[in-house]
Amino acid sequence: MASGAFEDIVADFEFLDDWEDRYRYVIEQGKAMDPLDPALKVPATKVDGCASEVWLHPRAEEGRFYFDGDSDALIVRGLIAVLRQLYNGLPVDEVPAVDARAELARLELNDHLSAQRSNGLRAMIERIRESAAGM
Repeated sequence: MASGAFEDIVADFEFLDDWEDRYRYVIEQGKAMDPLDPALKVPATKVDGCASEVWLHPRAEEGRFYFDGDSDALIVRGLIAVLRQLYNGLPVDEVPAVDARAELARLELNDHLSAQRSNGLRAMIERIRESAAGM
């Protein structure tokens, strides 16, 4: 169910031995994203349940799901980049069926994120699923 881009992240994680390197990798993924247009940082795109400021802007193009996002925290911005690799480009109707928890477990992220970050990650996934279900 995971995209080729997400499989690349899984392969990169397997290559990186320690969690400091993996955190740096996630942060670099976030830094590589284009910033979200400030006009899209509005209450409707803000994700509740995150300790950091998080905005997700979903859209459908030709029946496929895409989203852009941003955060004021580097690690969270990186997590958004990882989620984009997992979801972007999937047919809209397949997005709610993605078992994000299982896919992310392959990266062992939950074992290395604080409780607040894990809660925020769950909130982002739920927003993505709800957005796709409403398209």
